[in-house]
Parts: sequence; C-alpha cells; structure tokens
Amino acid sequence: MSQKILLTSKEVNIILHRLACQLIEKHLDFSDTILVGIQPRGVFLAERLKQILVHDYNVSEIALGYLDITFFRDDFRRTDKPLEANKTQINFLVENKKVIFIDDVLYTGRSIRSALTAIQSFGRPAEIELLVLIDRRFSRHLPIQPDYRGRQVDSINNEKVKVSWKEQEGEDLVYLITN
Repeated sequence: MSQKILLTSKEVNIILHRLACQLIEKHLDFSDTILVGIQPRGVFLAERLKQILVHDYNVSEIALGYLDITFFRDDFRRTDKPLEANKTQINFLVENKKVIFIDDVLYTGRSIRSALTAIQSFGRPAEIELLVLIDRRFSRHLPIQPDYRGRQVDSINNEKVKVSWKEQEGEDLVYLITN
C-alpha cells in the first residue's frame, strides 16, 4: 500500500477560503440558505466553512445542520457488519430554503442520492446544491455533479482518497492511497 499527498494543510486552507468566497458570491447574506454537512465526514468541512464565513468574511447568521444518511443508503441492508448511525441535527425547516449539501469526497454519488431522500423529512427545499472538497470525477455511478468543488482527482477504482481533518486526525491533509 502506498500513499501520496494530494493536498497539504496550506492548500486545503486556500481551497476552503476559495469555496467560502464562491458561496458568498452566490448566496450573499445566507438569509435563505442552509448549510448541511453529510455525516460523518462532511461535518468537518461544513463547520470549517461556517467558521471562515463568520470570522473572515463577516457573514452574520448561517444555519448549519448535520444529516445522517445511514438508513437512506441503497446498500444498508447488504452488509454483514452492524451499522453505526450518526446523529441528524437539523433544528430548522428546510421548506423553501436553499440547501447546500457539504461532503468531503464525491465518489459514486450514492451518498448524495441518499441525502436527497433524507432531507425531504425536513421539508421541501427551494433548491439543493452540492459542495465537495474532492471530486473523484471518473467514479460516478449516478448522474450527480458538484456545484462547488475544491479539487478534481482522477483516480482509478483501486485507489482511495482519504481526507484527514485537524479536528479529528490532528492535521489537514488529503491522500491518494493505492492498494
């Protein structure tokens, strides 16, 4: 097994600020916009973006929620190991709001399809956008594309993209791991 660093901590920070600026360009004051981190790994990215928007760009109010998609996945009954669900924390209605799904890596698109189903429990959004740190563009099983992407990675199926967040692993890094 070998691993190659795709993004350093400095590069991740630059990308996060660029993504925050793109969100501001489209959503301005965020009064009708909700950020939704997809559990478990999208939460770190969503929280970091909210911090940047509030502290660096003075966006005053941003609604942030976390969405667990475990039991909405199309493969959740196909595994022998017990599932570990995360918490959904959405303390607001999404009815007629602009929802931005946030996840670390877009791979097959199945997680996003699950999120589209899961979010309906909280109302009908006016629109839904997708923001990802890494877009593995040649691995899609479903016709899902991000509206905002940090970096595109062309990888083959035996390669894995691993995002390490300083909040969990102590350092921001993105690896390409080959088995």
